[in-house]
Amino acid sequence: MLGTSPPLFTLVAGPFRSGTGDDPAKIAANLEVMNRAALDVFRAGHMPITGEALALPLIELAGSERVGDAVFDEIFHPIARRLVERCDAVLRVGGPSAGADEMVEIARAHGKTVVTSVAQLP
Repeated sequence: MLGTSPPLFTLVAGPFRSGTGDDPAKIAANLEVMNRAALDVFRAGHMPITGEALALPLIELAGSERVGDAVFDEIFHPIARRLVERCDAVLRVGGPSAGADEMVEIARAHGKTVVTSVAQLP
């Protein structure tokens, strides 16, 4: 780890479905942006996580048949809401996203660090 600060458990929040029309290739591209940011967070000496990393396997296991169905909605944002309360920081990446903006709002309400680039993490 660089510096003397302890690693921050950092949620990477960005668009998943937003602006995709639920096109699987566009969703995959959004997910890649978040995963690349998570790798940068890790390489900066912190512990990254995405809500998608936790939610998507559970959504599949629970029997979701498509993005946005009832099973998807039961798990996707609720798991991120629970997660953000446990994180030390949120890195907001990508374009417009009501869900990612909600995670930022929750983080700020809980006094968490919110940044828009990895360089802003201590």
